[in-house]
Amino acid sequence: MSIKHPLIEIQNSVHSLRKRTTQDWTQSLFHVDAPPWIPPSSADTDATVPPDPRTPIESPSPSPPPPFTLADPAGQGPPTEGRVSPSLFDSWSRKTKKRSASTLPALGRDSLPSDRTSRLLQEKQMLMEEVKAQKELVWILHKSLEASQLEKRSCAEFLAEEGEQERLELLRHRERQAADLRDRLEEAKTEVEEKKSSLAQRDAQLAELQENIRMLKEKNEAKQEVIIKLSEQVSACMADPRRPISSSGGSLDSQTFRRLQQEVENLKDDIEAYKYQNKFLNSEIYQLTKLWRRSSEQEKSLMVKCAYLEASNCQVESRYLGVLRTLQEAKSLDPVQRGAVQKMIEDALKGELKSVVRLSAARDHDEYGFKIIPDYEVEDMKLLAKIQALEIRSHNLLHQDGVQHPLLSRWAQYLAGRSDGDLCPSPELKGLIRGGVPQEYRQRVWRWVVRARTRTIREHHPQRYQQLCEKSRTSPHPASRQIQLDLHRTLTTNQRFSSPSSPVLQQLSRVLLAFSWQNPDIGYCQGLNRLAAIALLVLQSEEDAFWCLVAVVETIMPQDYYTKNLVASQADQRVLKDFLTEKLPRLAAHFEDHSIDVSLVTFNWFLVVFVESLPSDILLPLWDAFLYEGTKVIFRYALALFKYKEDDILKIRDSVEIYQYLRFFTKTISDGRKLTSVAFNDMNPFPSRLLRNRRRLHLERLQGELRELEEQQRAFVTESAVRKDKEVDTMVSEDDEEL
Repeated sequence: MSIKHPLIEIQNSVHSLRKRTTQDWTQSLFHVDAPPWIPPSSADTDATVPPDPRTPIESPSPSPPPPFTLADPAGQGPPTEGRVSPSLFDSWSRKTKKRSASTLPALGRDSLPSDRTSRLLQEKQMLMEEVKAQKELVWILHKSLEASQLEKRSCAEFLAEEGEQERLELLRHRERQAADLRDRLEEAKTEVEEKKSSLAQRDAQLAELQENIRMLKEKNEAKQEVIIKLSEQVSACMADPRRPISSSGGSLDSQTFRRLQQEVENLKDDIEAYKYQNKFLNSEIYQLTKLWRRSSEQEKSLMVKCAYLEASNCQVESRYLGVLRTLQEAKSLDPVQRGAVQKMIEDALKGELKSVVRLSAARDHDEYGFKIIPDYEVEDMKLLAKIQALEIRSHNLLHQDGVQHPLLSRWAQYLAGRSDGDLCPSPELKGLIRGGVPQEYRQRVWRWVVRARTRTIREHHPQRYQQLCEKSRTSPHPASRQIQLDLHRTLTTNQRFSSPSSPVLQQLSRVLLAFSWQNPDIGYCQGLNRLAAIALLVLQSEEDAFWCLVAVVETIMPQDYYTKNLVASQADQRVLKDFLTEKLPRLAAHFEDHSIDVSLVTFNWFLVVFVESLPSDILLPLWDAFLYEGTKVIFRYALALFKYKEDDILKIRDSVEIYQYLRFFTKTISDGRKLTSVAFNDMNPFPSRLLRNRRRLHLERLQGELRELEEQQRAFVTESAVRKDKEVDTMVSEDDEEL
């Protein structure tokens, strides 16, 4: 008995049977295979009833010959058992009538020609032979049906045996393992070939370097000979001053020598004159520098006063708009007062405030291309957007010089005399990074952190990014289409990504395709495009952005954070809810009373590390600390955001309004220093061990829930398969009864 599935064996038998019968039907109508038995008498040509196909035939010799069957003359259908085909019989009758009608006049004159008689006899003989062939075919079909029924019973007994199904599954499992091992062997062979080609290239480079060394040695020897020759000439000249030196090894005449000496003296006089002139110019420059410094200090003082006045003006205008907003929301005003307030708000929105105009005219975007004043997706938040713009302007004017300059000097002092290799983790560096990295040093600090986190991978694969880019060009990745669709959805408000023809989009595409080949378990997940875009904006290098993405996904974030089921991301949302209950119990109770699921808002915060959720002046310092300290920073800032706006959220009593407020409230935060202080001071203590333990606990619970869900799915699939098998068995039994 074959180990293949019994149903497959039955299908093969039926297919071969159909093939044989089709070949028999496609033969000529008068094709004859002489049977080994004696032709039957004319009485046997009458129609007989075919035997019951369910009754097995013992042997061909004792049983009577099966009923004859004539094929369809047109060749359009299977043979009909027990009778002559009606179409064939009618055709033969019509032909006979025509022949008899044509021969009747001739019979009156003389007898039937002998050749026509012989032809009719031949046709009769051929028809008889065809009848015999069709009877043999019917007998063969009965035998095949009997064999198929026996095979069906054998297969049913085989399937009924205990352990045969597990043995079959085990064999299939072994076959899959063998196929997997063959694939691994092919991959190993491919890798060996790549290593051989790399070794050959290195050998060629080594030979080229050796050739260069040989040429340099020859040049060095030639120069040594020239130096020796010139040294001999100098020695001869010193021994005989009247003999000038010649580059060709000979001597110069005395007139030329005197002319050269005169030129040397003239050059010395010019040098002395330039020295005196330089001293005079230096004195003038020193005086001008003193005047310039004095005027710069005066200008700086005036700018500080102007900034203070402008900030005060922004604060006054912001308060004025805040009062208008409060009056707009008040319910105690009569219609006339409400109309007046509405007109004042419209006038405030139509008229561009001077500070905002000056800000817009000077610079709409920061150094990385982000908008300084964020956009609001909600249409009825225009008044709030203008208030926010004034607050941001006021805060920048009052605190920029007082914070940025001391921070810049501290970083300059720390990095003075240190290379990237000299940087190492320390409490001092941690404090500096938490305070924010200046824009002048951010690229250097990020590059050092990324290299420190990916040092092991990069040492083993120094040309990894170039190899992956080449692979992306030669072998299209399954995720390439989704990557191309997400390119134009990446940082749409950023100036560098806003144009469809921007070269940054092509760089982003190459980085994402390279990562999809680097990590085939993840490939590509929506959200990775934003992470890679931030890395490109800061690091300004495709390869550095690629390694930054590798560091975030493979070393900083937990495992399975960006896989298909996002199980680690879901576990972090449960951990955040635990911390929210402990750190902000009033806000957690408020969310619980109004059935607010904060994970609907915070899930995207964690997945893309707050990209496009915070203003750039807060987002980039957050990323500074995130790359250095890890995912604990995400939890700190998420809790700090809720703490920052806790009072405003507690005032909202409607669940829909709470969800609407949570959608955009992160963009209304203007004081990044206060938010940082809340994250790293008010949220303490925040031990890493507690975070790891809660992650492990919730991850185990989630995995258990997923396993239960998978078991339910498997049970459902098994029940569906059993139900389908029963339906198939019912259909097969009905077919057997019809036969």
